Amino acid sequence: MDEDIDAALESGVEMVHVFCSTSDVQLQDSMHASREEALERSVAAVERVVDAGATCMFSPMDATRTEESYLTAVVEAVSEVGTDWINIPDTCGVATPGRFRDVVETVVAHAGDADVDVHTHDDFGLATANALSGFEAGAAQAQVSVNGIGERAGNAAYEETVMALESVYDVDTGVETERITELARLVEATSGIDVPANKPVVGRNAFSHESGIHAAGVIENADTFEPGVMTPAMVGASRELVLGKHTGTHSVRERLEDAGFRPTDGEVQAVTRKVKDRGARDERVTVDRLAEFAREVGIRRTEVRA
Repeated sequence: MDEDIDAALESGVEMVHVFCSTSDVQLQDSMHASREEALERSVAAVERVVDAGATCMFSPMDATRTEESYLTAVVEAVSEVGTDWINIPDTCGVATPGRFRDVVETVVAHAGDADVDVHTHDDFGLATANALSGFEAGAAQAQVSVNGIGERAGNAAYEETVMALESVYDVDTGVETERITELARLVEATSGIDVPANKPVVGRNAFSHESGIHAAGVIENADTFEPGVMTPAMVGASRELVLGKHTGTHSVRERLEDAGFRPTDGEVQAVTRKVKDRGARDERVTVDRLAEFAREVGIRRTEVRA
């Protein structure tokens, strides 16, 4: 809408992002416009931004449900009148990484001098994977949100995308990754939207280990059951050995020794049985409760002498 573009320009922003639906279902039942009308309005909107001297980003909304020939026609038309960016939105989150890669490669091939940006939704849990697929296909940028907060099931998560680029793709994003968990907690508290415990990178269980074989492995070498390329310290988190029904003797011994006890093998086994019994009742055993078990078994703390 002209008045919306003008209001944005008058506010002094450096970039104006304009968009128009391009899928037939949205053109018919949301935009109430024909393909020809949508293309004309898209070109006019881009020209308005470019003529004002602002950076322009254009999105063919619902690109992943748009017929390819029409999508490329729109991309070529707005590129010819000078848009700086073409944003490719998977508006309804229906693309698979392979399909999204194909769409982005097609757009890159028809975008002229414009850079390509991607915007992915998480309706099927594929937003971050699709953002990464977009990069692989030639996109220069991805739109992400902290904790994945966004419309419906959300968008590509900032923390997941950043750490995948940093650790899996070996890309220097320039992000101070050590503060990622801090940022996630801040947004969680401010937004009122809880971060699931099993959320990748910033969930409270992201670096927690309960299974006996897992815990024993990470005690010996963290690379055994953690990605290795992403450590807790890299994102400002800490590793936790959770005590419950899956806990093994290695975790129990480690926790007892951290608490100042020096148990025998038999004492460790006795405490481990108590931990498993409590865990079977869906209880998580705290360090204080572990100390109680140690005293019940008769384990003495190591005396510290000056």
